[in-house]
Amino acid sequence: MTSTLRRHNPPAVHPPAGRYSHATVHPLGNGLKRLVMAGQVGVKPDGTIAGDLAAQIEQAWDNLLAVLASEGMAPGDLVKVTFFTTDGSPEALKLSREIRARKLGDVAPSSTFLVIAGLAGPDLKVEIEGEAVGME
Repeated sequence: MTSTLRRHNPPAVHPPAGRYSHATVHPLGNGLKRLVMAGQVGVKPDGTIAGDLAAQIEQAWDNLLAVLASEGMAPGDLVKVTFFTTDGSPEALKLSREIRARKLGDVAPSSTFLVIAGLAGPDLKVEIEGEAVGME
């Protein structure tokens, strides 16, 4: 089965720091494919970390949408999004919802919002991962 999987790292997103792929594509048959996206953080394509929480949320969404676009997919193809943050304040939740609404419009995939102790680096405040299903 693994021979049918395709993995890649879109050039519009900074390459992974470790040994993993931003995108794993799994053909489902009947002309459909499943895209599993690694968690995207607030790292810009040039490798710098976006500044404050809002900037990191914006960049993480931009990265996730770039991975989605690399497979010819759009927000409407998202079926699940998981949002991780180290900021559990009500303001952070409100900000994340506002930015998500702007990035996704009326699209409302299944979603989980988690407040966690930390991410892969001490300056990272947000990570967003997702799954999508679309046409091959």
